[in-house]
Amino acid sequence: MYDIVALGELLIDFTPQGKSQQGNFLFEANPGGAPCNMLAAAAKLGRKTAFIGKVGNDDFGKRLKDSIEHQGINADSLYLTDESFTTLAFVTLGEDGSRSFSFARKPGADTLLRAEEVDEELIKSAKVFHCGTLSMTHEPAKSATMKALETAKTCGTIISADPNIRLKLWASEESAREAMRTVLGYADIVKISDDELEFFYGSSDIEKSGRRLMDEFDISLLFITCARAGAYAMNKAETVYHPAYTCLKAVDSTGAGDAFCGVALSELLNAEDPKMPAKDELTRILSVASAAAGIVCTRYGAAAVMPSREEIENLIADGNL
Repeated sequence: MYDIVALGELLIDFTPQGKSQQGNFLFEANPGGAPCNMLAAAAKLGRKTAFIGKVGNDDFGKRLKDSIEHQGINADSLYLTDESFTTLAFVTLGEDGSRSFSFARKPGADTLLRAEEVDEELIKSAKVFHCGTLSMTHEPAKSATMKALETAKTCGTIISADPNIRLKLWASEESAREAMRTVLGYADIVKISDDELEFFYGSSDIEKSGRRLMDEFDISLLFITCARAGAYAMNKAETVYHPAYTCLKAVDSTGAGDAFCGVALSELLNAEDPKMPAKDELTRILSVASAAAGIVCTRYGAAAVMPSREEIENLIADGNL
């Protein structure tokens, strides 16, 4: 049995690393893609994980496969295709570590995952199935995602979702919202950013919009990450909050939300009911997940730099926010 199985994009994040002597931009090719970043964080904490996706049958795709296997993620359902090149993302970083993306994905290999390539038995063997919405931008990956969600729902697997909206990859804002509606309709546990929540409802009132989301989609547990403004966790009865670890110097926020999600899911699996943890347990999980996100922001890249439990516990023990 697997603790967490995820489906979605696996790609190369080209992270800026200054300039050459000739004045040209230098980039580091880091493994990335939100679902696999999340799995990497969970695997670092000892969780048994597996990934379903597709990369190009090229040097980058082969390196990505080697990378996730090195991180302890089962890659038996990672397919290599000659139909398209591995998806590439070019990262732009702000002085505070905030990031934006430009994609080479017309099409990218991740969009070519087919429904018949989804291993239903793998999903049935999982305690949690996780996906985002980027696998919903194009066919055939959209149908593959829907098959995976239907399989998880039918067999009673806990479904986790992170919208991970990248508007440049969508035909329109409304198509992105429609994909969010679809995925959220299956989810038991959701991790969403404050920006995505505002995009979905048009309101900056985090708690009000969070409650609206939970009620509209019957979500059991909601995490809202707000960058340097901290994070919230909501269940049906209450809300808890944790400030961000602003004591840390952020250089690259890529993968911070994925680290948060992977650690939160890992910790939730220790609860008697992962969808309904007690308030004190939820408060502890929020602290641990926030610490993991903060640590990742101090490092360039995402999947390959997820923190260990010792690093997370040491940050919390320091007591500095």
